[in-house]
Amino acid sequence: MTVSSNVGPARFQPVAGIGCVNRIAGLLVIFAMVGPVSAQDDAPNSDTLRDDVLEWINELDADAAATRQAAERSLIEAGAETLSWLPEPDDPRLSPEAADRIRRIVEVLRKQQAAREVADIRIDLADVSNLGEALEAISRDSGVEFECNSDRTQPVDPVATPLTFWHAIDLVLDQADLDINFYGGDRETLMLTPRDEKRPDRVGAAVYAGIYRIEPTSVTARRILRQPSLSGLNVSMEIAWEPRITPIGLTIPVDEIAVTLDSGQRLQSQASSETIDVATASDIAFSEFYLPLELPAAKANKIQRIGGVIQALLPGRRKRFTVPLVGTPDAVSIDAMTVKRLDVRPNGPLHEVRLSITIENADRALESHRQWLMDNEIFLVAPDDTRVDHLGFQVFRQTTEELGIGYLFDVGDDPTGYQLKYLSPTAVIRNEVPFVLQEIPLP
Repeated sequence: MTVSSNVGPARFQPVAGIGCVNRIAGLLVIFAMVGPVSAQDDAPNSDTLRDDVLEWINELDADAAATRQAAERSLIEAGAETLSWLPEPDDPRLSPEAADRIRRIVEVLRKQQAAREVADIRIDLADVSNLGEALEAISRDSGVEFECNSDRTQPVDPVATPLTFWHAIDLVLDQADLDINFYGGDRETLMLTPRDEKRPDRVGAAVYAGIYRIEPTSVTARRILRQPSLSGLNVSMEIAWEPRITPIGLTIPVDEIAVTLDSGQRLQSQASSETIDVATASDIAFSEFYLPLELPAAKANKIQRIGGVIQALLPGRRKRFTVPLVGTPDAVSIDAMTVKRLDVRPNGPLHEVRLSITIENADRALESHRQWLMDNEIFLVAPDDTRVDHLGFQVFRQTTEELGIGYLFDVGDDPTGYQLKYLSPTAVIRNEVPFVLQEIPLP
């Protein structure tokens, strides 16, 4: 390692001839554990980019402010691929200013990485000719599988333009006279069932907004004669999301809802709170809610337009943490999440494994909306490679960035050799998408 003889910080340099990162031993260990960010690491330009990254890191301590600012911009523009090559902010070779810049860069790049992971995907149906091929194409591009007992040879028309996930599914199901039973599937599987013969086409009945599909299912009006102020109009909705992403804290702000009838009247919301909260669950990719509106004053035949906004925190890709119950490491960090083993203690005939789960810049993900962490898969792998599921848990600590959870496991008398496996999204990102529904008949 080349160390500067001056007072200034040591430089980050590649090893000549092999183009690898010349890091202090600790960083070499971290790089070996994390591994390449993507298959692009093997591309011919990977070493060049890595060398550029190291040079930009050095320029974070340049004498000229313009050079330091340009280096920060370059590292951000290089994208999330560079995350594994960046030093930790507490690296002693970094000046305080460079450490602050590294913190900002990592925060921006992690948000970019999470944004890519939660972006709505595109489905290519250009080469399909039947139901089986169409479902295989959707599975290929989305990772979602289908449980379907229908004839997979029935024809399906190809589509030249890539479609969003739900648009592609609706187009295929309309041609095959199928529907979805959300209660029969899971996080990775959708169950397809024969369609009710009077059910309208799915494509025409719904709108698509980001990862969501929204369909009005019923409109009910009520007139309360003794208390006219309680009269109103309820529009019930079904909202579905891509199964790979379960929204956290899904809400619809009331002040963003705008409803217009074909008579020209604008209806006001009768919601008693500032938001309409929509319940979500990780094993069912849809939920239901309703818009409470005032009763129309004039004769109208339909709701001409409903506009609104869907707000949520979207979790990124799920990744697996492995922490031994005894020994090191007692903590593992991936992206913005750290899972740390605090204690393993006897609890009657069982053992309680206490974990600390922290997320940097957690936004609202660990406030009132923390159920998603409870829904994450967690189990032990015994020394003989058998799986041991937990027998219950309790939350013993909660802050804006940390959640402490104790899990009960049956590991006999000695937890030595057991490995804890925890599968979780490692970042969350705030997401907001507008939606517009049109031409909804009134009762």
